[in-house]
Amino acid sequence: MTATPPPDAAGRPPGLVRPDGPVLDCDIAVIGSGMGGATLAYALRGTGARILVVERGDHLPREWQNWSAPAVFTAGRYRNAEPWYDARAGRFFSPGVHYYVGGNTKVFGATLPRFREADFGPLEHAEGVSRGWPFPYGVLEPHYARAERLYRVHGTRAADPTDPWRSGDYPWPAVPHEPPVAALAEALRAQGLTPYALPTGVDLRDGGTCLRCATCDGFPCLVGAKSDADLCALRPALAAGNVSLLTRATATRLVTGAGGRRVNEALVRYGSGELRVRADRFVVACGAVNTAALLLRSDSGPSVPTSPVRTTGLANRSGQVGRNYMVHNSTFLVAIDPRRPNDVVFQKTLGVNDWYLANGSRGPLGNVQALGKLRAPSAGGLWPRAPRPLLAAATRRSTDLYLTSEDLPVPENRVTVGSGARVEVHWRPVNLPPHRELVRRAARMMRRAGYPLVVTRRMGIAVNSHQCGTAVASDDPADGVVDAGCKAHGLENLWIADSSWFPSSAAVNPALTIAANALRIAPGVAGTAVP
Repeated sequence: MTATPPPDAAGRPPGLVRPDGPVLDCDIAVIGSGMGGATLAYALRGTGARILVVERGDHLPREWQNWSAPAVFTAGRYRNAEPWYDARAGRFFSPGVHYYVGGNTKVFGATLPRFREADFGPLEHAEGVSRGWPFPYGVLEPHYARAERLYRVHGTRAADPTDPWRSGDYPWPAVPHEPPVAALAEALRAQGLTPYALPTGVDLRDGGTCLRCATCDGFPCLVGAKSDADLCALRPALAAGNVSLLTRATATRLVTGAGGRRVNEALVRYGSGELRVRADRFVVACGAVNTAALLLRSDSGPSVPTSPVRTTGLANRSGQVGRNYMVHNSTFLVAIDPRRPNDVVFQKTLGVNDWYLANGSRGPLGNVQALGKLRAPSAGGLWPRAPRPLLAAATRRSTDLYLTSEDLPVPENRVTVGSGARVEVHWRPVNLPPHRELVRRAARMMRRAGYPLVVTRRMGIAVNSHQCGTAVASDDPADGVVDAGCKAHGLENLWIADSSWFPSSAAVNPALTIAANALRIAPGVAGTAVP
């Protein structure tokens, strides 16, 4: 893996662009520097093409508040997204996204699993069928292996009964359980379950900087040990010499030429003015909601002749841009044993997938994984009316889990652009009965493991860090926004590299799949893929 270059005297990495005119020219413009955009830039770094990464945020500062729970969770120091509009409730909400170089990976929990092999095919659920992907797991497998090396993934092969086949072992051994988590794992095995070590992206290599501290999941990393897209992918890309980064620059619109088949430029809000970014090829990687919003604000083309409604927006002849918005059905579960404190520090090492797939008539249920250890400030966001001393006492004695079930793609769940160009999210939870069953089983599991008190809180529209599906991939142009190579139907030079193109959400964290796919599509973006 390429070494991360040192910052300059002002603490900034090399390759930063400060425009001195209204136009920036490049060969490939990548809009967004999260997991998809940063990994793609890394994959393109040796092509000789001039790559420009456009990021609406700035570098997240390294400061003592990175590890302060009151600053991160109570004061929301690093939450910098604009409000989005909940179209069903008729009110604005603060989304769980972060606009920084590296995107949401600056604060993610660094759990980096592969999707299960069955996730790539049509999968029947209690309330419908999750859509099959335009290629099988085997196509992505070698890129998963590359992404695991790039993002320093620690894990144990075949420990998870649902693990897909793999061509090699994990690059580094799993992060060991601390004694309280190891004791829980033994209690789960005694119930006939198969707990496993979560695949985790932290720097525990020889000489690595990870301290296995209590401020990882949900926090920025003060010592640069979390495998985020900025440190692992973008900074090595910037050191290559052909990759540049423009920060504090928000793409507002993509403009096509007269024929409508090529994007000529991106209009970018920068400072008090507007920049025009011109390129031969464009890649959008803004996150599923903002990617859809950008396409909907951009040039429109003619609708599919058989479409019953007039469509607007770029790459939207199918009328699918913004539709099929998915986030995981998710619940926080806090299991409490009043008789004993939990002195764990790095808790997020355990997972359970025994109910992921085969569950009879109830269908697949989903994934159970440990959370970073909750404390009163972080738990306060879940139960804001609870007295702080009560939260402090409870979290000193709790083990904390995160439960995720698959959300299903339905056209009515969608992203639109409303008055004043505001982002509007139309979403109702789908496939909730299996999720409720997962919560019931997980609560019973924890009670049997010695935790008599179990409290749960299901997440709503604002917990959307696993968003996907708004520009779905399909080989049929009438049914999708991009093809199997993530190139937009009807456009010669536009690709999507985030999770917007996912046909289904699966039920595990999507970050590694986003990265692996960015590595997969890079030759097509560069123009070096074999036809």
